[in-house]
Amino acid sequence: MACALLLLLLATATAAFPTGSESSTSSRRVATYPGSAAAFTVPAAFPTSVFSSYYVKPGPTNEPQPVIFDPVLNITFPVNLTNPETIPTQDPDPVLFPPTLANLTDATAEALVLAAIAQIQSIIAANDTGPSSNCSKCVASLSVGQMLAKLAPSHVPDAIVSLCQTTGFKSSALCKTTYEASSFGASWTQLLAYADITGLDGRYICASLSTTFCSNAPVIPVKAKFPKPKPAKFKKPHRSGKKAKVLHFSDLHLDTRYKAGSEANCTSSMCCRYSAPPTNGVQVDFSYPAPLFGYYKCDSPFYLALAALQSVGPLTGTSIHDPPAMTLYTGDLVAHDSQNQRSQSYVEATEDAVWKMFKSYIGGPIYAALGNHDTSPDNLDVAHAIDGNGPLGQQLSWNYEHISKLWQHYGWIDSATQAQASLHYAAYAVLHPLGVKIITLNTDLYYKNNLYSYLHAADPDFSGMFSFLIKELQKAEDEGQRVWIVGHVLSGWDGSNPMPSGSDMLYQIIDRYSPHVIANVFWGHTHEDQALIYYSNNGTSQTAENAIASAWVGPSITPLTNLNAGYRMYEVDTGSFEVFDAYTFYADVGTFKSLNDTGPVFQLEYSTRAAYGPAANWPADAPLNATFWHRVTEAMEEDRSLATLFNTYQGKSSTRTPNCTSDACTEAKICYIRSGSVGLGRQCPQGFASVQSPYTGKNF
Repeated sequence: MACALLLLLLATATAAFPTGSESSTSSRRVATYPGSAAAFTVPAAFPTSVFSSYYVKPGPTNEPQPVIFDPVLNITFPVNLTNPETIPTQDPDPVLFPPTLANLTDATAEALVLAAIAQIQSIIAANDTGPSSNCSKCVASLSVGQMLAKLAPSHVPDAIVSLCQTTGFKSSALCKTTYEASSFGASWTQLLAYADITGLDGRYICASLSTTFCSNAPVIPVKAKFPKPKPAKFKKPHRSGKKAKVLHFSDLHLDTRYKAGSEANCTSSMCCRYSAPPTNGVQVDFSYPAPLFGYYKCDSPFYLALAALQSVGPLTGTSIHDPPAMTLYTGDLVAHDSQNQRSQSYVEATEDAVWKMFKSYIGGPIYAALGNHDTSPDNLDVAHAIDGNGPLGQQLSWNYEHISKLWQHYGWIDSATQAQASLHYAAYAVLHPLGVKIITLNTDLYYKNNLYSYLHAADPDFSGMFSFLIKELQKAEDEGQRVWIVGHVLSGWDGSNPMPSGSDMLYQIIDRYSPHVIANVFWGHTHEDQALIYYSNNGTSQTAENAIASAWVGPSITPLTNLNAGYRMYEVDTGSFEVFDAYTFYADVGTFKSLNDTGPVFQLEYSTRAAYGPAANWPADAPLNATFWHRVTEAMEEDRSLATLFNTYQGKSSTRTPNCTSDACTEAKICYIRSGSVGLGRQCPQGFASVQSPYTGKNF
């Protein structure tokens, strides 16, 4: 037994610390592990007790179809909602259009549509030349579209589909699934009706369609307004010396329609989905039949989600009866279905299933932020002010109310916090019994793929989200509280995810309330293991002395794309709420195909302190704060193998992670870590941001 344990520890140490140069690897300490073992083999049998009944029971070759009951809506969802063989091809939810300025007859409206299409085609065909020609054409075309959206809004989606197809902007099928009314067509109509087309809004809209139309708009800072100036002096947070465990999950992306045995290596998303057999009766020979527990090009099946949750207790030393202090979930519960396959009911059923699974295995409160996929239509969250808090401003409130009531149902927030979340786009502030204040954000409101984020682009606080954050942070400062910020879309890295002005305003807010109030920031979204540093004075001087806050980007459970499945646990001081160590766990998705009598092996990948602390010359009793992460980047500058190690962990030790061994890749990783905003991230070498596909960046 002792020999077996020794071998397990050696294997774990090898996995946790890939070989680099002798000087660097010899100084890295082998981490202890926080649970009863460094690895846990999940049982092969599906834990059927999680759900009370099943339409289709789990088996060795098939995913279950649990009966999902909604305790908030008091309904049971039908099996055809998630049946992999009955996936819908159209979103059945009602669509909303902006009010029309004129009561036109159908004939007049149709004539107006034809005239508008002809005018846009004429604009496109014009022989204008020059650097701004395409941008001017795009804005002019949007202006015509705006006229149509105000006079004949219900006709706009069909007009966009027609233009898309005749110009060859997308394939004919993709034009329909993208711009038809039940997909994003109604939202595009709202956007056209309310946008400042000739201003910054139009520039952003055109750049979002293609940067060959308009280049990315520059960052235009908007000065954040604070109730009080930052104190010249503030007390250093008091450490208790006692540690608490905090779990961090992100991006589960539960695929309730996952079909075991289907094609896992498809050429277009989603893979691991049912495809009807050919009518000629020939048996389909799949190149890579979808394993029961998942694959690199697929979202998480029930088997993988529950395997991860079953591993939490043994690996972290927590349980229902001895729970962590809290669990953070940084968004994205729902699979990456195309919009024509989604619906409000599909989102609600997924929310029900995920939170029931979490409640079955994890005790203590779970504090969550919405992800961009946690809604329908996908990616969209709209400011209440779009129509003065009218029908359009409330069109997604069904989701805020539903999910916040689920959180209340499971005892994670109280009724007052639920009401706050329902009002503030599912964002809320809650004081944990240990004394730290958790503030969650709906980051869709500054996410570049949210169409509504282009409205009032010159006012990053059009939704009121940042005013809400400032108000809660100011209260925390006045009351001497420490704060954790929890959200989904990270604020920086390479600058490709948030809107520039929203990212810049968030950076200002973090600068104002750090380091004395904000103890940590937690993001998700990228599916990768990353870290960010925020500096004083908006990052103008990136030194260890000016590093004031850091963010932890949680690894995803979903393997999509080319990643292993993972999650994290923090050891936190209960006085200062600083992180003193972070343990990341993972399962090798490449082994799932060969599993027979067992489930996956989840194991400790690495301890952050053990992996980076020695190279950064970091004291054993110091927290893993912003200064720590800056020292890590300095160590990367001296030892390129440390950037290679970071790159390996970024993909959760996936065999599909591209190598980061060049000077350009090292410089890029260092720059990304130091870039907490779009403006900073855009200055970094591009092409090395994500490990989910081969790097496009070139070496110097």
